[in-house]
Amino acid sequence: MPHVTLLGDSIFDNAVYVRSGADVVTQLRGLLPDGWRATLAAVDGAVIDHVAAQLRRVPDDATHLVVSAGGNDALGHTDLLDRPARGSAEVLGWLADAAEAFEARYRRMLDALLARGLPTTVCTIYNGNLGPPVQRLATTALDVFDDAILRVAAERRVPAIELRLVCTGPADYANPIEPSERGGAKIARAIAESLGALGSR
Repeated sequence: MPHVTLLGDSIFDNAVYVRSGADVVTQLRGLLPDGWRATLAAVDGAVIDHVAAQLRRVPDDATHLVVSAGGNDALGHTDLLDRPARGSAEVLGWLADAAEAFEARYRRMLDALLARGLPTTVCTIYNGNLGPPVQRLATTALDVFDDAILRVAAERRVPAIELRLVCTGPADYANPIEPSERGGAKIARAIAESLGALGSR
């Protein structure tokens, strides 16, 4: 029977942010066809380099892996939004350095997942609900990290869920960066659709 395992960070491990509501994996289970299962291996707060260790939590009978990672790595560069610079070239250089290091880590992570020999899907980093004026700047900066994810996914020929097109409104977020129950429902549906496993329930 198909068995989906979710890896990564709080995009999937969001139970604490929805309180009595349903988290992503619970909502995914409700969407999958009869006979499908879903397991949560993602951990709130995880960065890219933590995902390889999460593979130890993947069930032996897993058939599909879905990973959402990189948002916390990108958050580690928030200082770039207000760091004093001598000019635009210096700012672009900082972003380029951050993106190159991010891409190298992401490639290592994805290769570790693909070594399991299972169909694997990745997710981009959504834009969050940061409010003005930070939102506009953060969205622009995040593009360089999402570009890295999409490029690595294309290189490795794995599908990507574009979360920037999934969580699009303030109600999709429980706080500036975590998915709400509504956002989680949209993420769960996007996962099921990407696997061709959207049940009739």
